[in-house]
Amino acid sequence: MEHLIGIDIGTSATKTVLFNAKGEIVAESSAEYPLYQPQNGFAEQEPSDWWEATLSSLKAVMDKSGVAKESVMSIGLSGQMHGLVMLDIQGKPLRRSIIWCDQRTADECEEINQKVGRERLIEISANPALTGFTASKILWVRNNEADIYDKCRHILLPKDYVRYMLTGEFATEVSDASGMQLLDIPARKWSDEILSKLDIDKSLLAKVYESPQVTGGLREEAAKLTGLKAGTPVVGGAGDNAAAAVGTGVVSDGKAFTTIGTSGVVYAHSSKVTIDLKGRVHTFCCAVPGAWHLMGVTQAAGLSRKWFRDNFCSDEVEAARGTQYDSYDLMDAKAASSSIGANRLIYLPYLMGERTPHLDAWARGVFFGLSAMHTKADILRALLEGVSFSLKDCLTVLEETGVSISDMALCGGGGKSELWRQILADIYACPVKTVRSKESAALGAAILGGVGVGIYPNVADACKDLVEYGSIYDPVSENTDEYLKFYEIYKDLYPRMKDSFKRLGSV
Repeated sequence: MEHLIGIDIGTSATKTVLFNAKGEIVAESSAEYPLYQPQNGFAEQEPSDWWEATLSSLKAVMDKSGVAKESVMSIGLSGQMHGLVMLDIQGKPLRRSIIWCDQRTADECEEINQKVGRERLIEISANPALTGFTASKILWVRNNEADIYDKCRHILLPKDYVRYMLTGEFATEVSDASGMQLLDIPARKWSDEILSKLDIDKSLLAKVYESPQVTGGLREEAAKLTGLKAGTPVVGGAGDNAAAAVGTGVVSDGKAFTTIGTSGVVYAHSSKVTIDLKGRVHTFCCAVPGAWHLMGVTQAAGLSRKWFRDNFCSDEVEAARGTQYDSYDLMDAKAASSSIGANRLIYLPYLMGERTPHLDAWARGVFFGLSAMHTKADILRALLEGVSFSLKDCLTVLEETGVSISDMALCGGGGKSELWRQILADIYACPVKTVRSKESAALGAAILGGVGVGIYPNVADACKDLVEYGSIYDPVSENTDEYLKFYEIYKDLYPRMKDSFKRLGSV
């Protein structure tokens, strides 16, 4: 039987999954690595950690599965977007990667606006200058670490660094490249105008492919280390959300998904370029050739819950140890004991600044309404509701751009929570359906690999055959009405605090 590999290079771990041609999981493995925050608002990772995690997880799935290496037809890559990887002339990393949630580049965003023009930048890149995107990170290194910038010969994104280590090729693809702020989104190619105005040498950038295209073959050395066959095709793949869209079947108009990973995303497919001129949501090329997607992002979705667990839920972590339950299951059970609105406690999930609808690197997390009556259960529920309100903000903006959404899927680690699923359905006021595959991004990457080597005729047909859905959570009308009261208060809070966030960050 033919097999496909999908590798998802995430923020907390790399997950490698071996699928058969029916989209069924044969074996999977993951490896975690740290996130470095040397200063407030900074976020970095070591590229070598991604590579070591890729090697170990690839070898593990081949060892566990026992399948013949000749049966693996292709490798597809999914990865965290926007991270800056700078390599020297020998292909060695010059510094840690500045990743997507880093917020240090406010001055560089202003520099981009001055040099390109805010309106012109949105016309070309379909997005305003953002601290999370790659272009501002490149300028930050040039402005603050000139010696490193001078030595740089190649600029890659996280998954494309892994591709380079697998194949020796400097390549990227349209969905991930869209988040660099250097791509002409309507034309699906690097923008000579932006590169010229920012004085960035085009030769530093990788060749751009469509997501299902083959970008190279597995190097002999990488094959020996992983147990795979040398020359195994590696396709373009996609940024994590574009890959998850394929893995959830969101590959045609009217379809959307919400993913709750470290960040939270509301993503809608579009067969035409639709740009929000206010810059509140992102328009990127998607993994389906000739199509695009719109995406709203909240920076700290699952991260909010993980932050609280790691700092304040040692009892739940210890209680779950050695049982069939996860610490998050125990946290959810506590949260469920609180009522809608968490006893009048509202959480703003701005731990890492925010992107949609507030483009604000200064924004920070807030518990509003906290009193002596509140318990851990209330705080846990407020976390889930606050992230859901932020995702509702994203959905509202997408609908304001004219994108019609009739079908909402849910994926990501947070989507495993039954309580969170129902909260989202109630706050969205629309049905939310789960996806049977728990590894949507890896499945999407594997599907793209299958299309690239001709196992499937195209992305849409492959998704019809391979993507399966699970439970549907319908909104409860009285819950929706109750949540609306708190959502209206939630929406009022950020504008009232905006100036104070910046003042606090400038102290």
